Amino acid sequence: MFSASPPPRRDFISVTLSLGEAAGAGGYNNSKAWRRRSCWRKWKQLSRLQRSVILFLFAFLAVCGVISYTNMGEQWKSLTNKSAEDQKTEPEIPGLKPANPAVLPEPQKADANYPELSLQKRSKPLHVRRGPPNLQIRPPRRDARIKAQDVAGKTEEEPGQADKEEKTEKSIISWRGAVIEPDQITESPSSKIKEPEKPSSVEVEDQKEPVPVNERQMAVIEAFHHAWKGYKEFAWGHDELKPLSKSYSEWFGLGLTLIDALDTMWILGLKEEFEEAKKWVATDLQLDKNVDVNLFESTIRILGGLLSTYHLSGDSLFLEKAKDIGSRLMPAFNTPSKIPYSDVNIGRGTAHPPRWTSDSTVAEVTSIQLEFRELSRLTGDEKFQKAVDAVMKHVHSLSGKNDGLVPMFINTNSGQFTHLGVYTLGARADSYYEYLLKQWIQGGKKENELLEDYMRAMEGVKKHLLRTSQPKKLTFVGELAHGHFSAKMDHLVCFLPGTLALGAHNGLTADHMELAKALIETCYQMYAQVETGLSPEIVHFNLHAQKDRKDVEIKPADRHNLLRPETVESLFYLYRFTGDKKYQDWGWEILQNFNKYTRVPSGGYTSINNVQNPSNPEPRDKMESFFLGETLKYMFLLFSDDVDLINLDKYVFNTEAHPLPIWAPA
Repeated sequence: MFSASPPPRRDFISVTLSLGEAAGAGGYNNSKAWRRRSCWRKWKQLSRLQRSVILFLFAFLAVCGVISYTNMGEQWKSLTNKSAEDQKTEPEIPGLKPANPAVLPEPQKADANYPELSLQKRSKPLHVRRGPPNLQIRPPRRDARIKAQDVAGKTEEEPGQADKEEKTEKSIISWRGAVIEPDQITESPSSKIKEPEKPSSVEVEDQKEPVPVNERQMAVIEAFHHAWKGYKEFAWGHDELKPLSKSYSEWFGLGLTLIDALDTMWILGLKEEFEEAKKWVATDLQLDKNVDVNLFESTIRILGGLLSTYHLSGDSLFLEKAKDIGSRLMPAFNTPSKIPYSDVNIGRGTAHPPRWTSDSTVAEVTSIQLEFRELSRLTGDEKFQKAVDAVMKHVHSLSGKNDGLVPMFINTNSGQFTHLGVYTLGARADSYYEYLLKQWIQGGKKENELLEDYMRAMEGVKKHLLRTSQPKKLTFVGELAHGHFSAKMDHLVCFLPGTLALGAHNGLTADHMELAKALIETCYQMYAQVETGLSPEIVHFNLHAQKDRKDVEIKPADRHNLLRPETVESLFYLYRFTGDKKYQDWGWEILQNFNKYTRVPSGGYTSINNVQNPSNPEPRDKMESFFLGETLKYMFLLFSDDVDLINLDKYVFNTEAHPLPIWAPA
């Protein structure tokens, strides 16, 4: 190959080997200086062509090494993080115990204690879809429909299987008394807007074995069918059913019940009903009408429902409608303070506060973020997220808080809190705290201001609002008005056990899980200590032991029940994270009592005025849209033993029970 080389010269490898052999025999001086001179002489003996080839080879290998390092760096980093995590035996925070992992038992057998709602046995097992990889539940791959008729209990066909999820590794860091897991999540859309996101396809071979639907879930499906029967027959396309008068009521005129129930039908496997409702959305949902809508309610019910249904079904119709309603709501943010007005005319593009005040409620302006942030991520349009993020940053910086607790009202002109000194986790403030945690989870546990506000607020709850009742020593959350404590607790506050449990599941302090367990016991007692077994809208707790007095007292003005979901919601979270079947049993009792006292024979369920009178609960003739959108959905999920049926490591529920994906890498 090297014909020009003189005979005595040898190649570089043989020279190096001969040096090594001689050194091993002890015939050479081993000093560093001598070795350098000897190598240089041998190098000079090589021809220019030989030296060029050798240098080229070294350069080529260096380039290959750089490329390999670039491609493999992330994998090495991941393995290193995993190894460090495996070696870690306890959290970095002294005295901090990790929260309970999600542990679910085997699917339970049918409950023989409730024959009135049991359905006929099937000739083959019924299945539900499972949670997806890449945050999507696929449409059924074959005609899948569950239908359970009123008392007859007819049976139907199997819904399709769903898809297997891939789990990603997590590294744990500590922050202000919490164990935080910044796992597979990517940047928020505010920092990096890309092309519109689309649900990804899932191969058939990636699917897991489906989990059979049990009889309690079948009872939920039957209840949904009964409610849907009344809505379809007497209120189709309208906002809410009036089941007693067999008519309807309008709020916005946008089919609230139908849109709220879309993802519930998908999760329950009701394909035929879903397709019928989808057709109405495509042809009859008109968003250009001259009507005032409430920003908060239309965001959580309509925008949230459309976004959730888009993710579950993959049908772009729902994303297009979500973009339309989202854009029509944006005029609400045209205020001097950027704190949005409460009402928007979606046809005229104008917005205004209520007629009697220029204030908005804190819960309403801080509980629209999950939906608008997700709309930005899907469309690539930053304006939606920028508007709602500005609200959160403004509220974060405001004075007037009490150890993280916020007042109930905020002025749209000045941007300042009003009606200072009143603090509650009930109406007008509740979902502010819920969305602090859920935005942090949605965005990948990176937005520390949100986490800081949430953790501080939970400490404020424990310091100012937490008390114990008599005689059962129930832990409850009261209210504070100008330094005076009130033992009043809204049913709305029963969202809190689920939120605390969700935070603990995501790495926050384990004592949040213990508080969640104590509070869900209280919320259950708000049902169990009442004559109908249904909770009133508001209760007052006894702080001092008195003979023949229960923990819970109900005032005449507070004894109505609106078919609310908050307790069932928290039961779902507690069961999903602990596997304790008592939470399923409590939920089953509540479902039975809904059937006993609120079910209307001709179709639908009704709110009632008096939970203390079993013989005449005084029906109110109204079925709220959230009964189908939230209450029955959480019931169905509570009775499921499938952790992948809306996997809580993949999805976060908005405050109307519409699951939205946690942001993950493309």
